[in-house]
Amino acid sequence: MPFSNLKLAFALSLLFVPNAFATTVDFSNYGPLRTYAQSPTQAGSLTPMLRSGFSLPEGQKELHLSASAASVWAETDDYFADYYHNILEGGLSWQITDKWLIDTSYHWRFSGDNHLDSVTIWFHDAFGFSQNGRENTAKHQNQIFSKDGINQPNIADKTLNNAIILYVGYQLVENQHQGLSLGGSLYYNDVDSGPFENEAFEQALQLNYSFRYEKHHFHSTAAVSFKQGTEVLSGIRYDNHAYSVNLGYEYIAGRHGWLMELHHYQGLLETENDFSKSSNEILLGYRYYLDTSAIEFSIIENYFNMDNSTDIAFSLGYRVKL
Repeated sequence: MPFSNLKLAFALSLLFVPNAFATTVDFSNYGPLRTYAQSPTQAGSLTPMLRSGFSLPEGQKELHLSASAASVWAETDDYFADYYHNILEGGLSWQITDKWLIDTSYHWRFSGDNHLDSVTIWFHDAFGFSQNGRENTAKHQNQIFSKDGINQPNIADKTLNNAIILYVGYQLVENQHQGLSLGGSLYYNDVDSGPFENEAFEQALQLNYSFRYEKHHFHSTAAVSFKQGTEVLSGIRYDNHAYSVNLGYEYIAGRHGWLMELHHYQGLLETENDFSKSSNEILLGYRYYLDTSAIEFSIIENYFNMDNSTDIAFSLGYRVKL
């Protein structure tokens, strides 16, 4: 065989041999998307995440990093909100024993011009969603007004949250196809200056159930969070507790994971406007699996109630097993 043909065969082997062994790597323990709530009041407080009911392998650690960009639009007789918020998140999960998991994360949420207005209008037009008046307003604003006395004509570059979250999980049941775990979260938010200056301490409990069979993975979480104090800008009191129910499904094909999630959050504020009503988010995600890490991307869109939740958000994350 000529030398040039040998080089060609070698090059092709480099391309196709890794794919032949792709299915020998276990991609089953990444669980749902690691994407935090994007609705304004839920993003600004402790909102339990959809989590897997399965444990990680004993002793395994996972480093997780993510960034999200969201566009908020709400116009009612009581308030007007047209702003961007962005979240940078990073942390570490550690399966200490076969029963106990610790997950720590840091969240910085701030308002910055991420130029999503044009993307949002295009996305809503493309999928037939209502613009809800957005197309009649100037783009790329960061402002909030309400009858409750909120008057923020420009919150650009302001810190909205500066929070640390500690989650501790306990494995109740686990076998080849089913996992059930119980978890509790502690949340501390400290913004020391600006219009969102606040110090808050919150808690949450959640029950996670997962089922997996070959390429199909189903996840669910039912949770309750406990609030204290008032909403920062309006001074309206939080409900003492809030419920949430999250569902998720993933189809894994080789190194590709296709995900869909539905998140339902109870309204948080003791008020007569839309922020006392539930918030609902649908997430469409894609995850690409490497041998010991994964890259995931998701699009978050609200549904049912358009005036108390984020119009659209995009999230990009990287998770690596240590």
